[in-house]
Amino acid sequence: MLFVSIQDLEAAINYWRSQSPAVGEELHLCPEAAVLAKPYALMIVQGSQRVPMDVLDEAAKAAIQAFLKNSKNS
Repeated sequence: MLFVSIQDLEAAINYWRSQSPAVGEELHLCPEAAVLAKPYALMIVQGSQRVPMDVLDEAAKAAIQAFLKNSKNS
């Protein structure tokens, strides 16, 4: 996969939030959702519909790839 769409990022964030809901008074996101939140927010601000995979950091790549793998197996 060369690009990730904003819809895939949103779905991945929601998937990770369902797997590990936010906790504490501050409602901290799980690590996977947290690393995807920054590129998602940037895409919203910039009006982008997709982002190249190579601009994501390693943690974000791992989170989106795990989501895509798990969503295909469902």
